[in-house]
Amino acid sequence: MPQIGAQLELNRCPHCGVNTPNLRHQTRFETSSNTGEGARIWALYTCQRCGGVITTCALKNNNEIIDYYPKSEKVDESIPKRAAEYLSQALESLHAPAGAIMLTASSVDAMLKAKNYKKGSLYSRIDKAAEDHLITEEMATWAHEIRLDANDQRHADEGARLPTHEDARKVVDFALALAEFLFVLPAKVQRGINNKSKD
Repeated sequence: MPQIGAQLELNRCPHCGVNTPNLRHQTRFETSSNTGEGARIWALYTCQRCGGVITTCALKNNNEIIDYYPKSEKVDESIPKRAAEYLSQALESLHAPAGAIMLTASSVDAMLKAKNYKKGSLYSRIDKAAEDHLITEEMATWAHEIRLDANDQRHADEGARLPTHEDARKVVDFALALAEFLFVLPAKVQRGINNKSKD
């Protein structure tokens, strides 16, 4: 990890996903336990692109950063490769909201295809997944909103407003939740069952 200094060197901003962000030092302070042990130095940095704050922690006797918050999000390995790649790219392009929304719609589409919903349009696949109770009606409604938002951007609809970072963050959060529901949680359950059977 890097040292506490004037700039924080991270590959991406954990808030907006911009590559090689300009993260400037704002302040630093020290803390320790009630007995005076475990002294640490905390430093705050701000992304000059999105204004997000990153908190870093270093041991008092060593200026080397041992941890930082928030962490950059990573896509779980249990998500199918194509859906995971679209989702990873969406996370990395939150600073470009229109692109992030289109990538997120592609990820949702790839997730449904990975569950063998391949016929027809994305519209019909979402409805079929809800009809088969693969997803809830509420999830289907949200998936349709992402589909429509992506269509607005893909077709450069003049009547549609350009999306904000917050709009992109909402759709990416839904895709992460959908991936958790469809792939990540079932994989965790299966691992738990497999581990239990080994005992």
